[in-house]
Amino acid sequence: MKINMENLPNSSDSLKEIISHLTKQLGDYQQKCDQLTNYKKKYEQLVEALRLAKQRHFAPSSEKNLQMDIFDEAGAELPETVKEILDPAQEETVEVAGHKRKKHPVRSLLPEFLPREIILHDLKEEEKICSCGEKLLRIGEEISEQLKYIPAQVSVVQHVRPKYACKPCEENVKIAPMPVLLLPKSIATPELVAHTIVAKYCDHLPLYRQESIWSRMHIAMPRSSLCGWLLKTAEICAPLIELLRKIIIAYDYVQADETTAQVLGEKDRKNTTKSYMWCYRGGGEKPSIVYEYQETRSGFHAQKFLSEFKGYLQSDAYSGYLWANDEKNIIRVGCHAHARRPFAELVKLSKNGLADEAVRFYRKLYAVEKEARENNLSPEQRYLLRNRALSIFLRHVKSNPGMPVGRRF
Repeated sequence: MKINMENLPNSSDSLKEIISHLTKQLGDYQQKCDQLTNYKKKYEQLVEALRLAKQRHFAPSSEKNLQMDIFDEAGAELPETVKEILDPAQEETVEVAGHKRKKHPVRSLLPEFLPREIILHDLKEEEKICSCGEKLLRIGEEISEQLKYIPAQVSVVQHVRPKYACKPCEENVKIAPMPVLLLPKSIATPELVAHTIVAKYCDHLPLYRQESIWSRMHIAMPRSSLCGWLLKTAEICAPLIELLRKIIIAYDYVQADETTAQVLGEKDRKNTTKSYMWCYRGGGEKPSIVYEYQETRSGFHAQKFLSEFKGYLQSDAYSGYLWANDEKNIIRVGCHAHARRPFAELVKLSKNGLADEAVRFYRKLYAVEKEARENNLSPEQRYLLRNRALSIFLRHVKSNPGMPVGRRF
């Protein structure tokens, strides 16, 4: 419908028809604008999701780079209690007029408790005579140190038990009993078992690699034997593990978490089936830690381990801990590290947003915790420090209502 705005009809019906047509066109145009706005929002969301996916896949997963500017507010001074301690091995930069000069890394001193093997490099006797004929006097010395490594020594422990008998009677044979051994009928001493456990679980040396290491020393040490030692030692340590569990649940604060663990060769299970390692930590100022292997991630495992526990249970938001909400004697608390992580991911994509404000808040919170950790404060002292920091924060919030939260404290 073509409308000549300079020559409009005088008929009211014709004008109504024109108005109706224009109203419909305006509605269609508004609908298209709304669609374009929705498409733009979806486009921005997809672009942001793609950038986040690239960030998670290619960029470093560490969040330490977000902690470099802990107190980056204008005019704010860095308290002595939260200053970063520079690594002595870092390169020092010396300011010189017109340019910068880099010094070589400073070599750290070797520990004093290590034994010293002194090798003297002296002049020959004829070199100690001056050209004038006088004997040179020793005025000092220069000492250079190198670190020497001696491979572990392996020895054999022999248990010798003399036999005694009455010669006239030709009987009454006596022999001293064997001492209590960690693994009877085994060649492994407690030291060897401890070394095997540390090498596997601390140094991440699989048993087949340890078998190869022993073979270089011409000692036959099948991995099946090593595995048997670990299993038997685990059975022996079962009462100790139960004691650690009782110590953990005897206090009013427990931390719990779980992570995947891939186990091969399990009976009636595929090698691709995921298992889980549950970790529990608690027990006062000197906490105990227990790792418990389970085939599933069911919350029943945590509920069984923490039976009879009363107090605060700290965990992530995994639904496997929802059973604690129904327990009258358990109070669930969250984890700031997990709560901060989504904000930290968004800050890597863009600055000066709400996520950046949240990260700034956590920087302040972590600064308080760092001060408590470096000063080895007791739980009561930590409580007072946190309350004091919270009161300062609230006072700044009230005095600066228009300032973003991240810059108020």
